[in-house]
Amino acid sequence: MTDDSPQTLLMIDDHPLFRRGVLQLLAEAPEFRVVGEASDGREGIELARKLEPNLILLDLNMKDMSGLDVLKVIKGWDLDSRVVMLTVSDEAGDLIAALRAGADGYLLKEMDPDDLVGKLKQAAAGEVTLTERLTRLLAHSMREDSRPRHPDEAGLTEQERRILDLIAQGMSNKLIARELAISDGTVKVHVKHLLRKLNLHSRLEAAVWAVEKKKAAS
Repeated sequence: MTDDSPQTLLMIDDHPLFRRGVLQLLAEAPEFRVVGEASDGREGIELARKLEPNLILLDLNMKDMSGLDVLKVIKGWDLDSRVVMLTVSDEAGDLIAALRAGADGYLLKEMDPDDLVGKLKQAAAGEVTLTERLTRLLAHSMREDSRPRHPDEAGLTEQERRILDLIAQGMSNKLIARELAISDGTVKVHVKHLLRKLNLHSRLEAAVWAVEKKKAAS
């Protein structure tokens, strides 16, 4: 994390016992300060707009509206909140849909509590937030002929290559802007362009793609 202040956190999940357990777990982690919890999607949307938390934990399957719909609403705003899906689903389709809708991470409810806290710390720091198994699942689903096999084939500019490398290292837009001495807005434009050239839809897909290509080249 970029400073010592706790990351504000909102949890949106319609399972009260699970929600309580996670929030009790995070209450013991000094890196986080829980500022709200919601038992359904609509309440979650209201709290997200009101509180503008640093990090939002969002269930995928809820009764009133899907987590995917909640995600799309939140990502439609100009907020800096990072949204991590916390779900029971390890289906490739759900993972891809969430990432393409703008999720900053995707974690499973079956995770060990200590591992969950560790991954959420990574998410708060702007890093890629997927378990190793989900990363392999995502990489496998991305192996399509329509995607470039190497950055050279994508026609990336030198700046886009640098930004892709930094994304693969888990840097957020703000950290990339600081590293390259450019504005956040400029980073966003470059990310949009490189995603289009790579035929990808999210930063996480780009990070996994870049890591896979480096492994293949080594």
